[in-house]
Amino acid sequence: MSYFSSKKIKNQGFTLIELMVVFAIVALLSSIAVPKYFTSLQKSRESVLRYDLSVMRESIDKYFSDNGSYPESLQQLVEKKYLKNIPKDPIAQANDLWIILPPVDGLPGSVYDIKSGAQGQATDGSNFADW
Repeated sequence: MSYFSSKKIKNQGFTLIELMVVFAIVALLSSIAVPKYFTSLQKSRESVLRYDLSVMRESIDKYFSDNGSYPESLQQLVEKKYLKNIPKDPIAQANDLWIILPPVDGLPGSVYDIKSGAQGQATDGSNFADW
């Protein structure tokens, strides 16, 4: 008689209840973490949009100070090295949806200010188009 046949071999593994408890805990933790992740992702996009608008507005002002007129297009800011490239709107996911406001009082040029073309509201309740 062999050694293994005289002893009972115990099945190893997890019971169904143990697995269900673990899955319930994982589901609970993910239901808490996932919404916070998407909220932080949205807030980071909004921060990037605010920064991009600030940089482009500063570039427009520098162009006006140097040339005495506003640029005719955003591409002109890139060509004259005031911007490295036209940034992509992180909310609208495109770089051609920027809303360009012309100068007032008959000043020369076409680009006085810039706003986001993204639809909807930010997490603080303001409209993206008002930034």
